[in-house]
Amino acid sequence: MDWKTKSKRWLNYADIDFHLHNELIELSQDEKLLEEAFYKELEFGTGGMRGEIGAGTNRMNIYTVRKASAGLAAYIESNGSTAKKRGVVIAYDSRHMSPEFAMEAARTLATRGIQTYVFDELRPTPELSFAVRYLNAFSGIVITASHNPPEYNGYKVYGADGAQLPPSEADKVIAQVNEIENELLIDVKDEQFLKDNGLITIIGQTIDRAYTEKLLSISENRSLGDETDLTIVFTPLHGTGNKPVRDGLAALHYKNVHVVKEQEQPDSEFSTVKSPNPEEKSAFELAILEGEKTNAELLIATDPDADRLGIAVKNSVGEYELLTGNQTGALLLHYILTQKKEKNTLPANGMVLKTIVTSELGRKIAASFGVETTDVLTGFKFIAEKIRNYEATGEYKFLFGYEESYGYLIGDFARDKDAIQAALMATEAAAFYKKKGMTLYDALLSIYEEYGYFQEGLRSLTLKGKAGAEAIQHTLAAFRSQPPKSVGDMKITAVEDYLTSIRAENGGQEIPINLPKSNVLKYFFEDGSWICLRPSGTEPKIKFYFGVNGTSLNESKEKLNNIAESFMQLVEQIL
Repeated sequence: MDWKTKSKRWLNYADIDFHLHNELIELSQDEKLLEEAFYKELEFGTGGMRGEIGAGTNRMNIYTVRKASAGLAAYIESNGSTAKKRGVVIAYDSRHMSPEFAMEAARTLATRGIQTYVFDELRPTPELSFAVRYLNAFSGIVITASHNPPEYNGYKVYGADGAQLPPSEADKVIAQVNEIENELLIDVKDEQFLKDNGLITIIGQTIDRAYTEKLLSISENRSLGDETDLTIVFTPLHGTGNKPVRDGLAALHYKNVHVVKEQEQPDSEFSTVKSPNPEEKSAFELAILEGEKTNAELLIATDPDADRLGIAVKNSVGEYELLTGNQTGALLLHYILTQKKEKNTLPANGMVLKTIVTSELGRKIAASFGVETTDVLTGFKFIAEKIRNYEATGEYKFLFGYEESYGYLIGDFARDKDAIQAALMATEAAAFYKKKGMTLYDALLSIYEEYGYFQEGLRSLTLKGKAGAEAIQHTLAAFRSQPPKSVGDMKITAVEDYLTSIRAENGGQEIPINLPKSNVLKYFFEDGSWICLRPSGTEPKIKFYFGVNGTSLNESKEKLNNIAESFMQLVEQIL
């Protein structure tokens, strides 16, 4: 069915939502905008779906949410009556339409006789992951678009282990979603009727208390809150992290916690920031002002659904410096392993998990403690999948998982990246080093001195709409068909193609890659530096990752800049 036919079907549907109908009338005045809204179905992929809120099959609205939920319902039904009774837990964040989309999902599932649990107000994504496990539910949903701009929202699906569905299971849900021909005709019963019949249950504080109790269990030094006077500034960036982070810090007796008042409360517009993304320094502007006022040693920020954490610390000249995800990951990993070794609680079969675009510094740190590291594809569901496998086989004991995009997991009671856990552990590490007369920045420099001056960078191009999606695919296809032999004055010695699952080395040797297929390319250089290309799974972007290692901080930074600039020139030639 072409986009014009689909748009007419929506325009002519008698019972269409009033607000969406008015938007459709406006879109009809601009054929290009109308085509963008209907030229495809909003893609339900292995991580769920994400898109701009609005009318159309290519937008987030009550009908596309119902379609995704009906597909999930069919998948649950295919697993039998027990799966329906175990049901689905639903959480949502502070974005536009998040509560409404959460209830539409609940109504769709409950209408099919599937037990549904909905949080009473916004909650962080990692608590949803925990709640699925705590309630022994069959599945979970979180309505969020993470740190995307305000006009976006999304829908992520979780399995019974509390992790985002792995590709094998996600494909089954996708198949069910794709079988639904008309999202406008999906039956949903009245919310109150479903509540009265026990099919929709509202949940809240009981889960909160159980989650907080588990959070406290990750601490390696419970007394540090009382033993130090660490000053912390925290911002939830208008999202879901406010209560759980503050409750966790209070339970661990950290008293000097200053919350950025302007960003404390939920705000669907994220009106105090250009982007509610703790990866970007601009998101820390107000936190830095509060830090300067209070002389804070640690600034922490969580993104709107509180699965990503950013931190800033004072550097050697006394200015606040935002650490990268790789740097924060190295600090947390080193602290955790050091403490476990000192207390003799480090298991002989410990395992660290990281993604293929995450720094090699973590591998070196883990190896120095006799701990193995395994790489997985980008996406925390692959880390969670490994945890589940190790749990089943007993081959390894999970110790820490992270990715360069500011996602970390310490305790496996949640199975998605958890900024609440990471905030508590970063605070504890800062208190630990303060007691030794050091800052976290001092600790980072000592790690570099011991293991090497690793530096990583990320460039990305945002390419929206149909033309943008085509440009992203064209870029990857061009680099795949004609890979460069060198970048600047650095010679490429190996190429890993995760779509063909082959590592091709210059000598002609081909080595299989034992990971799921993915449209990702990675180039390696003689000195161990690397570049990786991948399309974003959640945004209309193509991302370019860079990793280097040098003998000093300045040398590695210079090398990183040179390799990134040279490679982006090649990208410009293709585009």
